[in-house]
Amino acid sequence: MNVTEVRAKRIDGDNRLVGIAAITIDNCFVVHELRIIEGKNGLFVAMPSRKMPNGDYKDVAHPINSETRAMIEKEVLNTFNELPEIVKVQS
Repeated sequence: MNVTEVRAKRIDGDNRLVGIAAITIDNCFVVHELRIIEGKNGLFVAMPSRKMPNGDYKDVAHPINSETRAMIEKEVLNTFNELPEIVKVQS
């Protein structure tokens, strides 16, 4: 399996969410709404999830093993880090 395309964009907000991304796998399968989060130890990628009736969140798509998760995170963060910074305009 190969991540053949990553599309990412920065989010300007006041919380830990700093970006979102979509990945294409083997030019034939797309996963949208990967969230790029600023954590205590730096950036990490959270998989798409859905809020359950009890208030918990459950991933709707996720890697089965740590090697695949690391590969996806590396590709997403590399693309994200190449994006220009958001410039805040003061009025």
